[in-house]
Amino acid sequence: MALELQTIDTVQYCFEAGNVSCLKEIRPTVVYVVLYIFSAAVVMLTIWGNLFVMISIFHFKQLHTPTNLLVLSLAVADFLVGATVMPFTVIRSIEKCWYFGNVGCTIHSICFLVLTAVSIGSLVLIAIDRYFAVCHPFFYSAKVTIPVTCIFIAISWIVSLFYSLSILYFKGYIDDAKELNICPGDCAFVFNTIWGRMFNLPKKSETKAAKTLGIVVVVFILCWVPYYISTFLVPYMNVDDPSVILQAFSWVAYCNSSMNPIIYALFYPWFQKSVKLIITFKICSPGSSLINLFPESN
Repeated sequence: MALELQTIDTVQYCFEAGNVSCLKEIRPTVVYVVLYIFSAAVVMLTIWGNLFVMISIFHFKQLHTPTNLLVLSLAVADFLVGATVMPFTVIRSIEKCWYFGNVGCTIHSICFLVLTAVSIGSLVLIAIDRYFAVCHPFFYSAKVTIPVTCIFIAISWIVSLFYSLSILYFKGYIDDAKELNICPGDCAFVFNTIWGRMFNLPKKSETKAAKTLGIVVVVFILCWVPYYISTFLVPYMNVDDPSVILQAFSWVAYCNSSMNPIIYALFYPWFQKSVKLIITFKICSPGSSLINLFPESN
């Protein structure tokens, strides 16, 4: 009897509905604090790192090039991942509970799908941009202009939105908790077989783009491919809690949004200089947009 009472006291459910909802993770307070601090640091790095990229490209006229506009599109997508997707995922991952309802889960899934598609689209466009710049320089200088690039960026965002909404409209995901072996009320997004295969086709474009984009694309692939593979295999895996696997790989994928600014900081001197100008508020001075970020070119 004492053992039964102890078990009841140590088991908590996410909702008052009792044992029809997910089990809430019970951890020591110190563990909760450490997890939330670490997660908050990752979210802040994602938000502020990409915000610096956005401000740099927006402000400095020297950075107003077609290629940098594509980088800006990628940074905006990563910034929105940090601002709209990751905070809710932090709570879900640590508490093992989804407190934001079915509507919140749908919105969360839409943001995740749209921003992921935009990231893929931006990387593919950057790959195409670099290909023509290197292999067809005369064509590039004559045809690839800022207005043309803006049009392609707009098309990429619109297509990504319609693609994501079509997945939800045509039920391109598995929404049966019993089929996924997850508890009711959880928010786990898993592609069904048909859409899972369709989503693998951008990944092939990314592989081809790696020859041109180098480390940015390689990091993107390493971060996201495990997640897509797991969403495809989870329905066929015999595990007690598949949502834990999805959450683990989704965090690896989200970290890609944090790593891009770090890559820029390590390999692009212009980004290092622009960040210093932003932090010291020198961008507020008149004419700061004309500052030369490439002094070696003089």
